[in-house]
Amino acid sequence: MTSSLHPQWDFAREIRSILLRFVAFAILLANLLLGGNEGAERMHSIVVVSYLVISVASVAMARYLSGRAWLKTAFVVLDALLVALLLYAHILAGPVNENHNLTTTSLVVAFILLVHVGLKLERRLVLIFSGIVLTSWVTMLAITAARHPTAGVLSLLGSFFNQDLGLTVSFGFTAFAIYLLARDHDRTRKEALKADQRRLNLSRFFSPLVVSELEERGGALGLDRRNAAIMFVDLRDFTRFAETAPAPELAFVLAEYRQLVSQTIFEHGGTVDKFIGDGVMAVFGQPRPMDDDADRAMACALDLVDALNDWKNHNALNGHPALDAGIGLHYGKVVGGVLDSGCHSEFTVIGDAVNVAQRLESLTKSLDAPLAVSAALMARLMTPVPPANWMAQKDVTLPGRRLPVDVWYLPRHAGGMTAVTSPYETGTIQTALQRSAFQSTGADASTG
Repeated sequence: MTSSLHPQWDFAREIRSILLRFVAFAILLANLLLGGNEGAERMHSIVVVSYLVISVASVAMARYLSGRAWLKTAFVVLDALLVALLLYAHILAGPVNENHNLTTTSLVVAFILLVHVGLKLERRLVLIFSGIVLTSWVTMLAITAARHPTAGVLSLLGSFFNQDLGLTVSFGFTAFAIYLLARDHDRTRKEALKADQRRLNLSRFFSPLVVSELEERGGALGLDRRNAAIMFVDLRDFTRFAETAPAPELAFVLAEYRQLVSQTIFEHGGTVDKFIGDGVMAVFGQPRPMDDDADRAMACALDLVDALNDWKNHNALNGHPALDAGIGLHYGKVVGGVLDSGCHSEFTVIGDAVNVAQRLESLTKSLDAPLAVSAALMARLMTPVPPANWMAQKDVTLPGRRLPVDVWYLPRHAGGMTAVTSPYETGTIQTALQRSAFQSTGADASTG
């Protein structure tokens, strides 16, 4: 993976790369024109012209064919070969030339092009360039030593282990340092890409504030027991619709519905625990509980009642299926955190409170209600119960659960919020009084 997270930074890096090429070409051209290459003028001319052609082609490739990795490698190889020609052009010019010393120009250009390759921040390219140059450099040193008139083995070794070999070692250490920088950059980039991917995955289920907390806490997300408000949302008759609907329409309706529900949940600081077909499970109190979890869950549920009702009416007017929705809301103890199951890890909550919320959502179908809320959640509200056309039922038996629950619900024909102004003041004491009064009158009305 070679794409960067910062295109503007990539552009600046390409500009610096082009400037380095221009500087190297200016040095080569000046050296040729000023006559600093006695005995190898023809070879230097070939190097200068070849370098100009390669530079122009390289810049054009970076501009129009930036995705071709093999082209990038080919230009690095050509640059390395040109450096090899430049370093020992005197030797390649012919055996009659006795001037075998490296020139300042060749050394400067070699290091400039090494930095040029290093700016690409790819370890593979740094290894290719430095490998070719160092191999050629050592080979040229051996050729120089072999041509030198010697009287014995010691003299031959002295001709090889000279100042030029020290420059070769310096080039090698510089290449190694640049390689380490490219390796560190590659690791940092991969970690940044993974972090961005994790954040993208989290943002699909959690609000931005929760995503930030999850990133800060990192591994401190083990399973623990805490209180939370659990919400289940489900569409009525969606299975029947899915059996006959064309795939594009099915995908459109489901995507629009999920977007509407998840956005409303995020606006109230909740988290989308999972999507199950047309079902949505949300948690208020994940990854950590807050005092107003029940209040935010209730506000979210009432907003969803209105939003999904508007969505249903909009679909009916536009020829799409008009589907009712049911919402179940409960508050209780859960075990939440990262649940590791070997091949798949899930950040979720489990427990009786989850089962009760799901059963309440199923109960809305028999009650013909868009929303059913447990008395346990109502008892946790810190603000007055929102004014609505509430009905109540005591001791409702839920499938699979031994203990019954008291339920408040909204009749579907009455919709969601009403225009009634609550006579109760905000506060824990007043809210408790309001709940008590409602529970006694509501229960009588529902059982009469």
